[in-house]
Amino acid sequence: MTSSEARSAESTTLPVIDQLIDYTADGMEAVNQLLLSRVGSHVEMVPEISNYLISAGGKRLRPMLTVASAMMFEPEGNNHISYAAAVEFMHTATLLHDDVVDESDKRRGRDAPRKIWGNAASVLVGDFLLGQAFMMMVEAGDLEALGILSRSAAIIAEGEVFQLSKANDLNTKVEDYFEVIKAKTAALFEAATEVGAIAGGASAEQREALKLYGAELGIAFQLVDDVLDYGGLTGTIGKNVGDDLREGKMTLPILHALANAPKEEADFIRKYLGDQEATQDTVERVVAALKECGALKATLDRAYEHAARARDALSPLPQTDVTKLFAEIADYCVERAA
Repeated sequence: MTSSEARSAESTTLPVIDQLIDYTADGMEAVNQLLLSRVGSHVEMVPEISNYLISAGGKRLRPMLTVASAMMFEPEGNNHISYAAAVEFMHTATLLHDDVVDESDKRRGRDAPRKIWGNAASVLVGDFLLGQAFMMMVEAGDLEALGILSRSAAIIAEGEVFQLSKANDLNTKVEDYFEVIKAKTAALFEAATEVGAIAGGASAEQREALKLYGAELGIAFQLVDDVLDYGGLTGTIGKNVGDDLREGKMTLPILHALANAPKEEADFIRKYLGDQEATQDTVERVVAALKECGALKATLDRAYEHAARARDALSPLPQTDVTKLFAEIADYCVERAA
């Protein structure tokens, strides 16, 4: 029995995310080594900022999905490792850029890099990581996978710009919101699972199934993040509660509340949407209004719908323990806010 088989036999009693971590442990060790090897630079600030974010924790769900998607089949060589590392660098670059755009002070419970090294350094190191990601894709030698990941990078940037253009825009439609999250979040999940399938040698039907799974999972994931920004249904803390309110982000909880809350509460939300100085009392009143009108529950219900679509997308795949694990991961992503 190999080490990965032994871990798999023991993992069924673990929480689902720990099962995924366990299943992909060997591959992710190789990914982590590759990440560390590619942040070296004679410019001291580059590895400082890169290692600061890499060491900050996080589950690394996206690269794990790439590795696990490949492992559903029979990957030859190490392309799935390169793709997973590229996906993680792309995600890390977006975090660096987003913190600058959003003027965020915290990232994963610590000072955001921009608070330590400044906005300019954060943007430029993000660019460096994107460059490294593309270099790893080119070195893997698969133009199709390169095209998928490159296209997702462009879509993510486009989604962020569209979200920025909609900040504080009270005419934002629900359709606009979903266009944003499909681009800024779901695109990378979709690319992560699709290139994993390519590296594993999946058939065209299996590849399409994993691509759709990633897209739907990404939508569910972002819907839940937007609920967590207001504390979740039971007060769970994700990011700093109220950040989206202060940044004027037209997320689904806000759109639902503006359409369904009593006029006095809806007007209160409009007044403080985009107010960087909104107090804790203000945020608490907005959160109470969101709960009272059912905005958080309605958003979470939509997340459950997309998680169900993600599970349904797996039907063309061999029904193995790994496929079952992917289905459970879809539920896990939503239950973070329940």
